[in-house]
Amino acid sequence: MLTIRQAHAKRVKQRSITIAVISTIAAIALVYFLVPLAPGWPAVKKSFFNAEIFIKTFPTLLDAFMLDVMIFLWCAPLIAILGLIIALCRDVRSPALYPLRLFGAIYTDVLRGIPVVLIVYLIGFGVPGLGLSRPWNSPYIWGSLALILTYSAYVAEIFRSGIESVHSSQRAAAESLGLSPSDTMRFVVLPQAIRRVVPANMNMFIALQKDVALLSFIGPVEVLRQAGVYKSLYANFTPYVAAAVIFLIITIPATRFADHLMSKQQRERS
Repeated sequence: MLTIRQAHAKRVKQRSITIAVISTIAAIALVYFLVPLAPGWPAVKKSFFNAEIFIKTFPTLLDAFMLDVMIFLWCAPLIAILGLIIALCRDVRSPALYPLRLFGAIYTDVLRGIPVVLIVYLIGFGVPGLGLSRPWNSPYIWGSLALILTYSAYVAEIFRSGIESVHSSQRAAAESLGLSPSDTMRFVVLPQAIRRVVPANMNMFIALQKDVALLSFIGPVEVLRQAGVYKSLYANFTPYVAAAVIFLIITIPATRFADHLMSKQQRERS
């Protein structure tokens, strides 16, 4: 048996869901019927939503996207490790280790202050310009390094926010029990900090999956570069729409999972 309060809350929730569904259907219907009325819609439809070209190019674009996935898979763990190291450097409190703290601050300030695409250009074209022999002149290596350096700066700040969210009284309690500062960080602070920043880091890795496409500017034939090839071949922008659909297939479930983690975390805190 539901209490009066629970029954009222259930009715309010059902009414809210009904209103949301109706308003969503109405908005989609308006877009569906009004957009084709625009004078330039036939040309836009032919240039961006050509079903024949979409079907023809989609399989090859999906194969090219596997390169994006591979680059993401080897960059993500390195970003997490380097980001955690930089965050720990920024958290050191011993005066003798102040250079590490200064290095961490400069690293995050510089790498977050430069656009990702610019770092990709600088490293992707600059380092191979040194005349290195194969495979050390590969754009895959230096493009990946650009992503790792950039994203580790953002991830480091996320880890640092998690470390600082652990109340100082817990450090004091751990040290009063005889734990060294390093053991306090390892066994008391870091487990809590890492757990608290999982949703935020999930969002960063979703952004990383999209920014892997920036490496196409320095050579790798991944999904964005392949879409550009098809765009030139067919004189049509539909391959870019197909590439966007492929990204959405991956990023939407990942985004929903990140939102689920954030909601779960908020429920645990409340």
